[in-house]
Amino acid sequence: MNRAAPHPQRPIVQRLRMRYAKRGRMRFASVRDFQRSLERALRRAEVPMAFSQGFSPHPKISYVPAVQTGVASEAEYVEIALQDRRDPAEVRAALDEALPDGLDVVAVVEASGASLGERLSGSTAASRWQISFTSLGSEVVASAVEALLARDTLLVPRTTKSGRTELDLRAALVDAHVHDEPVNGSSCAILHMVVRHGTPSVRPDDVLAGLRDVAGLAPPLPPVATRLAQGPLEEETGTVLDPLS
Repeated sequence: MNRAAPHPQRPIVQRLRMRYAKRGRMRFASVRDFQRSLERALRRAEVPMAFSQGFSPHPKISYVPAVQTGVASEAEYVEIALQDRRDPAEVRAALDEALPDGLDVVAVVEASGASLGERLSGSTAASRWQISFTSLGSEVVASAVEALLARDTLLVPRTTKSGRTELDLRAALVDAHVHDEPVNGSSCAILHMVVRHGTPSVRPDDVLAGLRDVAGLAPPLPPVATRLAQGPLEEETGTVLDPLS
């Protein structure tokens, strides 16, 4: 039996880049959970998505590597292709309304210049993180961080799809410092750090493993990691720039 030829798709006339946050319990949402939620929200918000060719067309959405399940973020990114032009501010409001609470759209802008992938990958890009140690004081965490920074190299193991490898945690760590912040009425040690991107990139759990190796740091309660920013790294100051600007 002959299949009907697929309908030709209308051309892309606009690309929008979106910054979104994973907050609260939504930090436990997987990458696939978010992708399903975004596609439903795009339909609900009646965003005129461009689609791929073929017998099973799908919306043209470009994802960049996201934080792992269990990690919160204020700076995740995605790019969508539209077949009709829309006001980015209206798209932001409509998607934010359609997505579940805790998956929050922070900004939407029209795409220009280098791709998101180029701006967010490789050693010229970095992430700014905070790790909250609700069960430890700042002196204990700061001492462990000082021991880590004193190392010239610090290899941590990682299992990837291509096999087992080792990452140089110390080479990826651009900056790290610790101070106390009030959390739920009590003092909490907060580790702020800038970590250079790589292939694969060093993650918060790698940093925790490194602190355990060099200083025996073993928090009685699991720390909470949050990505605060990611983008091009300004080498002289260690500042992580906004990839949407």
